Amino acid sequence: MTAPRIVCLGDVMVDVLAKLPHALAVGSDTPAPISLLGGGSAANTAAWLVAVGVPATFVGRVGDDVLGRFALDGLARAGIDLAVSVDPVRPTGTCIVLVDGTGERTMVPAAGANSGLGDEPLPDLAGCAHVHVSGYALFNPGARAAAAAAAAHAAAAGLSFSADAASSAPLAGFGAQQFLDWLATAGARTLLFANLDEARVLVGDAAATADEAAHELGRRCGEVIVKCGSDGAVWSDGRTLVRAAGAAVVAVDSTGAGDAFAAGVLSARLAGAGVVEMLTAGNTLAAQVIGRAGARPLLPG
Repeated sequence: MTAPRIVCLGDVMVDVLAKLPHALAVGSDTPAPISLLGGGSAANTAAWLVAVGVPATFVGRVGDDVLGRFALDGLARAGIDLAVSVDPVRPTGTCIVLVDGTGERTMVPAAGANSGLGDEPLPDLAGCAHVHVSGYALFNPGARAAAAAAAAHAAAAGLSFSADAASSAPLAGFGAQQFLDWLATAGARTLLFANLDEARVLVGDAAATADEAAHELGRRCGEVIVKCGSDGAVWSDGRTLVRAAGAAVVAVDSTGAGDAFAAGVLSARLAGAGVVEMLTAGNTLAAQVIGRAGARPLLPG
């Protein structure tokens, strides 16, 4: 019997990650170890799903260049089923990731070929059990049609659907109401992932607590999980709140923690786990990412 498959649509990036030893010396040099790694929110979630035994298809776009081949090789080695198109003009998406001594990351992304994702028709999603979309695809005008098509397909097929709010600054630029309106097109079986900063943007209250934001977003979206870092996570359907503690970890690099969290939750949900078990699975995978550099599972070699 074939295992249920999750389709992840959105961004794939090549991360140029610098682990800063101290604050940047503005206008001068700050020597730091630099790594070239696979990245992109949706691609990372697909990789973590496969790592925990859930078949995953990734829908994305790379450039016809060296970094595109690097990205495709990393995705293939991770065991992901690829529905990736090659852009003949745009370069592969690249992100400069600056990680400070606390593990907090600051990103400087160039979307590149991700901006052409909407140029290609959505691949056949027959046989998938769930559709997951990164908010970055919605924020990007060139990928927005693909995100909309994925949500519409999930609604038409009666599939469960999830979306990640991605990042507070581009979310605010896109507009909270527009984002919530788009979520509504995916139907009633929708799960929203948002960290506390993103949740506050969506409810329009910079002082909202995780519980307050979760309750409001659960009421509006159907289901939401508000991620609170070391303080764990809160789930709500607008009526009930469920909390789970975070996993203890020494923070090295937070890049991709939310992507791994989503994979942990979705894999547990697919297996029929309850809410606390789902949140715990998400926190466990997120802790694996935070405890080392890089956003993806470790691969041989």
